[in-house]
Amino acid sequence: MATTMEIRRAWNGPALFSYGFRPFFLSAAVLAALLVATWVPWLFGFGALPGALPPVAWHQHELLFGFVPAVVAGFLLTAVPNWTGRLPVVGRPLMLLYALWIAGRLVVLDSAHLHPAAVAAISLAFPLALLATLAREILASGNRRNLKVLAGVGMLAAAQLVFHVEIGRQGHALFADRLAVAAILMLVMIVGGRIVPSFTVNWLKRENPGRLPVPFGRFDMAAMGVAGAALALWILSAGLPVLEPLAGAAMLLAGAAQAARLMRWAGDRTLAEPLVTVLHVGFVFVPAGFALLGAGLLIGDVPLRSAGMHAWTTGAIGLMTLAVMTRATRGHTGQALTAPPLTVVIYALALAAALLRIAASLVAPASLPLMGLAGLAWVGAFGLFSLAYGPLLLQRRR
Repeated sequence: MATTMEIRRAWNGPALFSYGFRPFFLSAAVLAALLVATWVPWLFGFGALPGALPPVAWHQHELLFGFVPAVVAGFLLTAVPNWTGRLPVVGRPLMLLYALWIAGRLVVLDSAHLHPAAVAAISLAFPLALLATLAREILASGNRRNLKVLAGVGMLAAAQLVFHVEIGRQGHALFADRLAVAAILMLVMIVGGRIVPSFTVNWLKRENPGRLPVPFGRFDMAAMGVAGAALALWILSAGLPVLEPLAGAAMLLAGAAQAARLMRWAGDRTLAEPLVTVLHVGFVFVPAGFALLGAGLLIGDVPLRSAGMHAWTTGAIGLMTLAVMTRATRGHTGQALTAPPLTVVIYALALAAALLRIAASLVAPASLPLMGLAGLAWVGAFGLFSLAYGPLLLQRRR
């Protein structure tokens, strides 16, 4: 049977399609930068896009169902072969998946000239095809413990379907955005719970022997259960406001549990290597989002709810995706597993974007300038990733 390396070498087409992380990481970063660079001026009344979606709905859709699925695809198409021992998806099958993702972006952009059902069908083709591809690989390997990752991908696809239904019926998302954020957070907590302590152990054993992360155990399982219950209550409370106090209390408990998980991973011992530290910093925004949103639900404070949501979307999603994309790209293109100065700048800009966006929710008088600064920092982080890592993603490993 051909090895992974032989399969990759057998592909004589563009290097971009020689491994799943290449097209999806690069395109996700470009989309993330363009998304905010376009949306912030549009939100402030400068310019517009030809699509049928209003600014906030377009921003939600492309962040949750365009950018994030691309990062998820790049990561899982690269990680699943390692988990299962199966050969990676490369060449024409990978090109087809990528074409479906591109088609989804184009139909949403031009949705004003297309039937809503066609927009929904075409934009859903990618997550469904990705789900089928991953399911085939995991089931064929018999490695069923990885099926929980498919649940997150499937939940994200379901949220996208709900989004299109809600936009068609009422012009805005009620449940879809919460369902999508919950799916993404579950993926961050599942995958992060695997890679953050694992990468930390690898680095500490080599560079800073001593206390190591606590292995995954019953406490982690309980913490995940509490988080899942809290997110479910939060989703339901969109239609049943009477559940908000209960959801808020559950979120505070979930935040404490996730913070305890993070403290068990020895992040304080990784400060000498930003490539590892950033994973811990990114995960901080998971419990922070639970705490802010939970407090907002308990006391009925809208700014706190907004701050919690953006702790998740700008902080946890923004930083964790960059942490994963930089590390995976460096590792799979033969670069040293250390963060050079420009990569540290990328992390700093992403962190600044998260903190500024949270502050914009909490400090009403300075909301607009803080949002503008957060947008600039976000565009800078993902723009720099595209410039610094684009050449590595476009060229074959030497």
